[in-house]
Amino acid sequence: MAMLGNLFVRFKQQIETSDRIADDSLKTHYYKAKFNQVFESVEKLFRDDADCQVTTVSKEHGEIAIEINKPIRCFLIVTIVAVKPMETAVDFNISSERFSLLGTYPALKKRINSYYERINQLHTFVGIKNS
Repeated sequence: MAMLGNLFVRFKQQIETSDRIADDSLKTHYYKAKFNQVFESVEKLFRDDADCQVTTVSKEHGEIAIEINKPIRCFLIVTIVAVKPMETAVDFNISSERFSLLGTYPALKKRINSYYERINQLHTFVGIKNS
């Protein structure tokens, strides 16, 4: 039965990171930095990426909306939240309308993980919270 569940996951077209998800690679990442530092560096990361187009920036809500053109067209919302004065959390919500015979989920997950890796190079990664 678990194998059948894994098969359906491959075809999900939306992924949201959070503290309550079973997959550790998709859990909220926490960084030792001020909110403004993380927000500005994440915004710059996406503005400098040729495959991305930043559509909306709301610093008051801690959200950046991005349209991604390659390798698959998708829409990404990055949420940045100050947890403590020197600790900031970053979450992603990515979705695609594209259907793939092999499933869209693996490509979306790979993209989220690559963004987390890039942010890890810019800020000190504190870790993830295990619920």
